[in-house]
Amino acid sequence: MECPNCRQNASRVIDSRPSDENRAIRRRRECENCGFRFTTFERVETTPLLVIKNDGTREPFSRKKILHGVMAAGQKRPITSVQFEQLVDHVENKVRQQGISEISSKKIGQLVMDELANIDDVAYIRFASIYREFKDMSSFMKTMEDMMAKREKGD
Repeated sequence: MECPNCRQNASRVIDSRPSDENRAIRRRRECENCGFRFTTFERVETTPLLVIKNDGTREPFSRKKILHGVMAAGQKRPITSVQFEQLVDHVENKVRQQGISEISSKKIGQLVMDELANIDDVAYIRFASIYREFKDMSSFMKTMEDMMAKREKGD
């Protein structure tokens, strides 16, 4: 494995442990050249999953794209990187458990919103403001009121 610090190909595994509900292995590595420590993940290769965009085009499913979106929504909020990773894991697992090869970006967005609603209200509203493309203030307020009503019922 190439060291991200010195680019040498000699590293050794220091520690391995299951990750992502036993769907991956997290490996802690140390470069034999410079001593830099880094983490890698080993996952089972899965069948390609295509996302159907709003304009009808298709593109490969991207964990990074979802992670980027939720991190932007959760910027300056008390959400850890582990929580962001777990959210993306949950979304990907739900999509893959459906056993389909294509899914709409709208369905993925809804799954992300469902997960964000359980983590942080502000991040949820931020994500919803982009995902739902509110046409006016009243539709935005309706979403906020729905979220507040759901919180009051749950508390």
